[in-house]
Amino acid sequence: MKLEGKRFLVVGAGKSGIAAMELLKGQGYPVILYDGNGNLEEGELRKKSVWLQDAEIYLGSLPEEALKRCEIAVLSPGVPTDIPEVERMRRAGLAIWGEIELGYAFEQGRVLAITGTNGKTTTTALLGEIMGRHFSHVHVVGNIGIPYTAMVKDTRPDSVTVAEISSFQLETVHTFCPQVSAILNITPDHLNRHHTMENYQEAKKRIARNQGSGQVCVLNYEDSVLREFASQVKASVLFFSSARKLEEGIYLEGDRIVWAAGGEASVVCSTRDLQLIGKHNYENVMAAAAMALAFGVPMDEVREALASFTAVEHRIEYVASKHGVRYYNDSKGTNPDAAIQAIRAMEWPTLLIGGGYDKGSEYDAWIQAFGGKVKKLVLLGATREKIRDTAIRLGYPPEDILLTGSLQEAVDQCVLHAANGDAVLLSPACASWGMFQNYEERGEQFKEMVRAIK
Repeated sequence: MKLEGKRFLVVGAGKSGIAAMELLKGQGYPVILYDGNGNLEEGELRKKSVWLQDAEIYLGSLPEEALKRCEIAVLSPGVPTDIPEVERMRRAGLAIWGEIELGYAFEQGRVLAITGTNGKTTTTALLGEIMGRHFSHVHVVGNIGIPYTAMVKDTRPDSVTVAEISSFQLETVHTFCPQVSAILNITPDHLNRHHTMENYQEAKKRIARNQGSGQVCVLNYEDSVLREFASQVKASVLFFSSARKLEEGIYLEGDRIVWAAGGEASVVCSTRDLQLIGKHNYENVMAAAAMALAFGVPMDEVREALASFTAVEHRIEYVASKHGVRYYNDSKGTNPDAAIQAIRAMEWPTLLIGGGYDKGSEYDAWIQAFGGKVKKLVLLGATREKIRDTAIRLGYPPEDILLTGSLQEAVDQCVLHAANGDAVLLSPACASWGMFQNYEERGEQFKEMVRAIK
């Protein structure tokens, strides 16, 4: 779609919405900012950006007259696409875009994009590290915390953009087409937003919908949904596997990561060379390496980047050791499957802090993955009783479950019950909302509490 003369409505006044406003106003497009939260202070909002000081802003309700002046609505990721206000925009004839679609409309370089239920941030950061060794102009954007629209004006024909894309963001893409895409895995998450697993899967698959011959889609062979999806992908499919040898693709064989292409196999690295732990991280490494190699990055540069890369903050992040007890921050483990990967990575008796906002998840598989490692289950948040009841039903000892009212109380209980040689793991299996603004704030507070232990 040509943008010349188009009039925009940006929906959502958070970080993504403000970045979209700045991009559009900076390029001279007529744009209105709207947020359904009538409790926001307009004066405070205008202080957040020089581009907002004279902007047309509506909070709480959007006048029909203003709506009729717009042609494209740009939704922030947190805005569901099926709420009445968005339906109203559709009826008014507005095209419904997301911040990713808007950013892509201004993209001048090449794009590599990653989605999946778990591992997106680590894989994106790792791929950005690899790309940065080979290309002069690399931008890492998206769900990783940097809005695409905030960076896209800096792209150029020889630049590379590495983007982490969530299911929320993929709901509203139309022309977005990465040179190389990857779907790491698809397990139940965000069902309160997508309503059904089928809707969630379809959102994830949209990352490859516009790709064609000459482009590449990297998929997890051990995910049955993705293995089946491969036949629908028009791009060349590259698989990665942590469980079997592949004729073409990248796979884990013992402690070696192997790249197979054109009938020849070469060792990318040994897992002993990595600073990441856990099979899920080896899958992230394989996905990032496959994307880079498919994009033409030399093997030596891929190896060097893999060996030097350290864990992403808030993802099985080592914090400190106190009194012989290791403390790990996995605040980014916001769903049961992510939390399963974290507990599997623990090599010590573990006191596990879990619970938080209820996204409609079930916790059976998470609890069944404890495998005798979890010495105490310390719970907090809206889901604490639900998790407790599930754990007891599955045979976890009730006397080893501790219900707490805050993260500080949870940490205090862990200090009280941990012994030399144990680990304490914050891996909530739940979102942070209701107690914290986001998982980053939850993780930062946890780290501060750990460092304050006498």
